[in-house]
Amino acid sequence: MKKIISKSKKIKIKIFCDTADIKEIKKMNKNLLVEGFTTNPSLMKQAGAKNYISYSKRILKICNKKPISFEVFANDEKNMLLQARKINKWGKNVYVKIPIINTKEMFMGNVIKKLSDDGIKLNITAIYTTQQVSKVLKKLNKNSHTILSIFSGRMADVGKDPIAVIKKSISISKKFKKVKILWASTREPYNYIQAKQCNCAYITIPPRIIEKISQFGKTYNSLTLDTVKKFYKDAKDANYKL
Repeated sequence: MKKIISKSKKIKIKIFCDTADIKEIKKMNKNLLVEGFTTNPSLMKQAGAKNYISYSKRILKICNKKPISFEVFANDEKNMLLQARKINKWGKNVYVKIPIINTKEMFMGNVIKKLSDDGIKLNITAIYTTQQVSKVLKKLNKNSHTILSIFSGRMADVGKDPIAVIKKSISISKKFKKVKILWASTREPYNYIQAKQCNCAYITIPPRIIEKISQFGKTYNSLTLDTVKKFYKDAKDANYKL
């Protein structure tokens, strides 16, 4: 762990832990690899949250300094704006997550523009294309801190290459000093290496994969030995005979 942490200080990319589980947040908030958190309504439901506001504020009592994203769940511009402004008041470390479209496929450009002009820190979520990135950039106030979450893992799940989208998105957003690209929907530890090679500012990772990243640095020889020992132990424990 110590070697990994010392190396991570030289890495520009920051790891955000993707969870709404209180126990995991308590644990990961102490992990030196974790520099922030991201949540969404699905993670909140999965964690058993019954009241969105009170549960979010429980999380904020633990994570009161590191950046954390909470998402609106309204489906129209008026209520998205109302929810976003409420969430923004929860803390200075809060980023408000706004989906790039609603369920009727309407681009939420007006919402993004109004909130950005108000100086609210935003995390624009569910992005999959550079065309979507371009549309968002046109609505942003250059003085507003904004994260653009590109769902790389979900792209790869359906056979699409996220690397080209990530790289081009970083390139076209360079003029916006306060806009950062985030590699979202991480599926495996190696995605961290890929995101780093693409020069992403952030990557959001579930706790189980962060634990695996903590093991980076093992040699091929140690991996081989660990694998063989595991097979041998399992065969012995199962009392297999030939």
